[in-house]
Amino acid sequence: MTATTLNILSANDAAALDAGAHTLQLANDANPLELQLDGVQRIELHFPKFTDGRAYSQAFLLRRRLGFAGEIRATGDVLIDQLVQMQRTGFSSAVLRADQDIGFAKRQFDRFAGFYQGDAVHVNPFFKEAA
Repeated sequence: MTATTLNILSANDAAALDAGAHTLQLANDANPLELQLDGVQRIELHFPKFTDGRAYSQAFLLRRRLGFAGEIRATGDVLIDQLVQMQRTGFSSAVLRADQDIGFAKRQFDRFAGFYQGDAVHVNPFFKEAA
């Protein structure tokens, strides 16, 4: 496991890319298992504050149980420290809070290049992948 597969965006980048996408904005208390995802290309999961982790569970359910293959984007109070966990739970992009540095954010993935346990993206644990 190497390199960043999470697309990291500034708020300005995100606004420029939003034109024409079939987007669903999901509230933190919504159950992803009750959604109709036909035609949805992107689901935005909001972090009202960095300590609220409900969007991680929603992303994991969307990827693993529902098999959603579109973009899952983190919005709101998104900090650099959260990015690696976001990728592991199924997010494909994240819009950083305005005071966060994109260059430093991308270096987070060099610091944590691999994990022993499986996750939403790499289902098998490391020992099964290595075998």
